[in-house]
Amino acid sequence: MIVTATTVGPFEENSYLVVDEVSGHAVYIDPGDEGERLIGVLRRSGATLDAIWLTHAHLDHIGGIAAIRRLYDVPILMHPLDAPVYARGTESAELYGVPFDPPPPPDGPLAEGQVLRLGGIGFDVMHVPGHAPGHVAFVGPDRVFGGDLLFAGSIGRTDMPYCDPTAMSESLARIATLPGVHIVHPGHGPATTIGRELRDNPFLSGAARVIGSGAR
Repeated sequence: MIVTATTVGPFEENSYLVVDEVSGHAVYIDPGDEGERLIGVLRRSGATLDAIWLTHAHLDHIGGIAAIRRLYDVPILMHPLDAPVYARGTESAELYGVPFDPPPPPDGPLAEGQVLRLGGIGFDVMHVPGHAPGHVAFVGPDRVFGGDLLFAGSIGRTDMPYCDPTAMSESLARIATLPGVHIVHPGHGPATTIGRELRDNPFLSGAARVIGSGAR
């Protein structure tokens, strides 16, 4: 698996081109802005784009979709609970005063427990609401694309429309059960690992302790 992270836009969001080396097929996860630049990354890879996967639908994670779809007729996959967030893209961009290229409607739903295939690689869909109602993580054999759930040393915001702090704590506790060696590719900032964040990130370790204590 080849993972190319491109940091785009005023929110410095990480857009991920994930390529299965064996088949030469790829997906874009959260193409958030600068669509033409992301198309250039894809072209240089020589891979065939199969789909666009969204961890969630905040404007900084969907702003590059329209440009990609104008050239590549691939499905946009998103959890349906994020439909209201997706629909507010233009409104949100106006509030922040940033340019925005409205994307076409999603083509297919994501759901908890679903397995997505990229060539010979399987990714489990984990529904992890809190930062957004339809937020998901894509969990591969040795890594997780977690969107704005977990960052190196921090977590995603829970003070915006459609956020839920209680759900966020539960989702963090779930992600904390993944193997410590799993690489975390976040929506913003550098990559990390589950183990490192359990050790150094009080938000993750605290959520894991609280949920664990409540289960006994």
